[in-house]
Amino acid sequence: MPSAQVAIVTASSKGMGAACARLLAQRGYHLALFARGPELSDLANELDALAVTGDLADRVAIEQLVHQTKERYGRIDAVVNNTGHAAKGDLLTLTDEEWHRGLDLLLLNVIRLARLVTPIMLAQKRRGVFVNISSFAALEPGPRFPVSATIRAGLSAFTKLYVQQYGSHGLRMNNVLPGWIETYPVSKEDIRQIPLARPGTANDVARAVAFLLSEDAAYIAGQDLLVDGGLVRAM
Repeated sequence: MPSAQVAIVTASSKGMGAACARLLAQRGYHLALFARGPELSDLANELDALAVTGDLADRVAIEQLVHQTKERYGRIDAVVNNTGHAAKGDLLTLTDEEWHRGLDLLLLNVIRLARLVTPIMLAQKRRGVFVNISSFAALEPGPRFPVSATIRAGLSAFTKLYVQQYGSHGLRMNNVLPGWIETYPVSKEDIRQIPLARPGTANDVARAVAFLLSEDAAYIAGQDLLVDGGLVRAM
């Protein structure tokens, strides 16, 4: 079993997930990376990490991720739940399939990983940490992201419930809520809503995630941390 801590990072082939993976590697973590994108193998080679290909909405793929991580490293200390984007559209014209896909992608992925990894963390008798990359829409819902806003509000509730049940065992879970991040185009109008006068970067998010994983955040649990430059209102 390696002495360095082991972290799973999902949706890690690019963007915020890749930034988290690179920063955690710099800080000494062994990594298990999970994504659908073809860039995953290149990043895994760069970071000497385990690469597992799959879809976050696929329960069996998530089970394989946890199994292969435990087989390779013998332990799991941290999980960074990153994901893609849910469907956008008018509130009442989004289909049942789009809502169900959003549930799989934004909430059930976290629940499934927690269900699988929590017993491993408890058996290790060490501290374990989950950080979920959510969205400012969880706290500031707007009509542009109805699926994300609705389901990620549920993720915030699940996070608090998880801590209520497992915090006394040394396990923590928190959410990072990015605002407008430059991994996707950000309009001048949206930038005008940001007091810091710029969109965030993937590294801004990664640093917040790394902080919440660290001992510096050992007394922070069940919280939503906005990383939005002081965004004044949702769109």
